Amino acid sequence: MAIEDANSIVPKPSIIIFAAFQFDPEASKDIDETNWPGMTLLKAQMNSDLLTDDLRKKRASNESFWLIGQPDVRVEKDPNSNNKEYRISVHGFDYFNMETEEIDSGNSEKIAMWMLDTDYDGRSLFPRQVFFLTDRGEKDLKRLEKNLKADIDPSLINAYVGTKSLPFKAGEHRRAAVKIIDDRGIESLKILELE
Repeated sequence: MAIEDANSIVPKPSIIIFAAFQFDPEASKDIDETNWPGMTLLKAQMNSDLLTDDLRKKRASNESFWLIGQPDVRVEKDPNSNNKEYRISVHGFDYFNMETEEIDSGNSEKIAMWMLDTDYDGRSLFPRQVFFLTDRGEKDLKRLEKNLKADIDPSLINAYVGTKSLPFKAGEHRRAAVKIIDDRGIESLKILELE
């Protein structure tokens, strides 16, 4: 509908910005994959503080919207499984820096966590692997054990820390989806075809 409306405007706009508090994975994919010559389609995630009146302090550094870029991820066949399994690695993402008004290429340092759906159905993201990029020290492990009210095996936690997924087989849909959440809570999604 936005594209139809843009076609009726004279002069025709060169950019359409879709703004939302959260983007449905399918809507995000549709925006990313739409190829409209002469038109740039952007996604902007809105700060949830916009939902509450007068809660935010009025400062120039407050950001109400963030432009979302796709994560830089790569899929490769796992050589240890005779190329029957895949691994995905996360290398970072780009984001628009409101203070400098430039695009910053971020590496994985600004990523708080990432999720992997190894059999993305095109409608819903079902994380089958969830990774944290922070170092889980003894203090963090004790806090996690207390919150979960269970004993945590440090070796299992360590398997889910980092930028490389565990090996997995392609599912029925032969697609994987990677969702990144950065240290500000901004989400970004990339869908990958598996051969």
